[in-house]
Amino acid sequence: MDIKKIEEAKVNFDSYLNNDLLKKVDFDENIFNKFQQNSVESLEVANELFNNKTSSLWVVVSSYYAMFYIASAYIYKKGYKTEHKIVHKIISDALIVLAKKDLTTKILEDFETERENALSIAENLIDSLEYERAKRSRFQYEMTEQIKESKANTSLNRAKEFVSIFRKLIQVIKNE
Repeated sequence: MDIKKIEEAKVNFDSYLNNDLLKKVDFDENIFNKFQQNSVESLEVANELFNNKTSSLWVVVSSYYAMFYIASAYIYKKGYKTEHKIVHKIISDALIVLAKKDLTTKILEDFETERENALSIAENLIDSLEYERAKRSRFQYEMTEQIKESKANTSLNRAKEFVSIFRKLIQVIKNE
């Protein structure tokens, strides 16, 4: 993740707050749980669609939404909630601003022997949400079925890793 992208996310984050597209909110367990439930359901659907070879397109879409919802849960746990406009872009930028340090710290704790790789892993994880968002939009029109199945598998594995790490990160926030 380059410095320009990080700086742009910070500027956007402040703009979202100033324009009430992202709001500081009081915590509601029901909203938080719904985000988590939607993430779990999306990942289960993606897994089932992939295993049954039902639809590579919907594996990608469901995998993305598993990531999107757990990212939304994380951001909500940090005290923020989006409004209903450009929500996917807001979540992506907010994740860069709010999660980068937490991810690096958590990954350093979890992978003490791989200290040099922690920052790279954290940045790649955050980038994966944006990559999946872009892939979802071009997936329908530009790929053969064999490529789609391969990309779907990548999306599913990326979503599993993303969701797993953010679930752990959310647990850390709960205990603070």
